[in-house]
Amino acid sequence: MCICHRSGIIDDSFMSSSGSLNGLEEQLQELFDEVKTMIKLGKEDDAIDLLEANYEAVREHVDSGVQGIEEAAVLDVIALGYMALGNLRTVGSVMDVLHKVVDALNNEELLLDSILMHMGNIYAKLEKFELSVCSYRRSLEMMERKYGTKSSLLCTPFLGMAMALGDSGRAGEAIETYQRVIKIFESVRGESEELVVPLCALGNLQIKEGKTPDAEYTFSRVLSIYIKLFGEKDGRVGIAMRSLAQVKCAKGEVDNAIDLYKNSLHILKDSKHIAVNDDVMEKMRIELAELLHVVGRGDEGRALLEECFLISEKLKGKEHPSLVPHLVNLATSYSRSKNYAEAERLLRISLQIMMKNVPPDDPSITFPMLHLAVTLYNLHHDDEAKILAADVLLIREKAFGNESLPVGEALDCLVSIRSRLEKDDSELVELLKRVLKIQEKAFGNDSEEVMETMKKLLHYLDKMGLKDEKCPLQRRLSLLTNKYKQIRDGYFITSALTSGSVREILGSEQLYNISCNSSNLVAERVEGQEIVYLVLKAYILKSKP
Repeated sequence: MCICHRSGIIDDSFMSSSGSLNGLEEQLQELFDEVKTMIKLGKEDDAIDLLEANYEAVREHVDSGVQGIEEAAVLDVIALGYMALGNLRTVGSVMDVLHKVVDALNNEELLLDSILMHMGNIYAKLEKFELSVCSYRRSLEMMERKYGTKSSLLCTPFLGMAMALGDSGRAGEAIETYQRVIKIFESVRGESEELVVPLCALGNLQIKEGKTPDAEYTFSRVLSIYIKLFGEKDGRVGIAMRSLAQVKCAKGEVDNAIDLYKNSLHILKDSKHIAVNDDVMEKMRIELAELLHVVGRGDEGRALLEECFLISEKLKGKEHPSLVPHLVNLATSYSRSKNYAEAERLLRISLQIMMKNVPPDDPSITFPMLHLAVTLYNLHHDDEAKILAADVLLIREKAFGNESLPVGEALDCLVSIRSRLEKDDSELVELLKRVLKIQEKAFGNDSEEVMETMKKLLHYLDKMGLKDEKCPLQRRLSLLTNKYKQIRDGYFITSALTSGSVREILGSEQLYNISCNSSNLVAERVEGQEIVYLVLKAYILKSKP
């Protein structure tokens, strides 16, 4: 077998001699470095050609029955190269061959533990979590025999396995694995900065699983470590405070959360740990703004939203599409204060910006458009509101299909607007049935979203005297009402416009992508014949470089 480089083909027939694996490692590192350099220089096609040449060479060996550690090592680097290119389909094919080769290898093979760690990482990114866990577990078995059960070298595969366990829904096992990593670091290095990574991962999982007291202890420990090591004014302390603020939020301790957010922003600004226009700072301002709105301090919250807008405007210019989410957030804030005229002005600006940057049927344009329809409804400009909502519906039906969640949201809005304009309730009933079907598919038959739509549908069935349809729906609603009679204590209520819906609306178009971390924003939604305000989880938009 040979390893192909841009400069030629390097013969590695010496691999049967002593020290050959060291030589192979060096050549593979050179290959991977060369691929990374090509990608960095924008020569993706050259990188693909190089990887393909090596893949064809190693496939010939594998197909002929030569399936040793050398073939596994080359396949490993090829898979990593395709991962760097973002070519997940080809990565999957390479991993199939690599899995077959590795499966037949003895655990005593040199390099195998490292290859298995890479495989665990790649499988996790491919969302093949069971294969990821199996790869990490086999690697750990080998490393424990080599280094013992308390070596810090075990922490990397343990962390990878914990993440895969958490992502596959095995939270209990993931928590135990994180705790084992923490114990290893404690025994080897004491209260060190190395503890922060597993503690933060553990804390985030505890929040996700509703274990807020445990999460509070975990993030308090992170904060304590940073203060002890770097002092109270270090930027890392500010980041840790933000995590603790999120826990306080989940516990319903909003005033404490607000104080922590303010202190965090103050520390980060003074320490200059991250830039004022950094995405993290932006998200923190928006999270704090939402909390301030929740407790009735809308003016303070709006000032933070304006700060986000002005920073983005200064950085990107007055007509850059990255301004749109900030304009929508500000408009929503004004709507909460019943200043619909100012909300309308801001939303029209945001819609104009979008229309200059995307085609008229691009689904991303429907985000400010639907907000504008709701605002016009509040201003009793029902005719224009109806036109905009209908346009949103057509664009989303074309982009996502008639039974998609974004379409359900547009239908829900259109029903409320048309209910004030039209006397034919039968059409509204049919639209609500469409909404109900979409929500049942998206959220489940016994979700709160479904329950709210059933209430609206019952209202119109009762008006129309359709008792045969009303009675079974009424019984079903009664069961759901009993289920949700104890309203959850907290501030985060999921509405029809969920994070998934926003991703579906905006994730596929070219101008925008959606940040990995969500922020809780104040938004508005049509409920029946009135507009009410809910706090929902939405995603911040940011322009692609």
